[in-house]
Amino acid sequence: MAARMKIFFDGGYSPAGMEYALVAGGRTYMRRDLGAGTSMEAEWHALIAALSLALDLGLPDALLLGDAAAVIAQAHGAIRCPPACRTLSDHFHAMPRPPHLRIRYIKRTQNLAGIALEAVRR
Repeated sequence: MAARMKIFFDGGYSPAGMEYALVAGGRTYMRRDLGAGTSMEAEWHALIAALSLALDLGLPDALLLGDAAAVIAQAHGAIRCPPACRTLSDHFHAMPRPPHLRIRYIKRTQNLAGIALEAVRR
């Protein structure tokens, strides 16, 4: 089996609207034009984008790493998703999965995607 690839994800909200960043295999992917919303919605967009990237890359073994503990818990079904994010959650749960998908929480200081988002804001 191929080595597990780590995909870091982070969503954010600025006065310009929602945005996200992903970091995978030393490459950064960003989207900054997601429109109005909340920081939790931005985190959901980032998680969906991370799963989409894993699928696009054909990864059989993907580890999605983010610092949004609430969104990760919602993705695992450990806590209830708020109504404002239910459409995004439903979309995520309807997506296909790589055979060996893991979604884990990491500290903000370890999140390469969050570091990338901060860098473009400066």
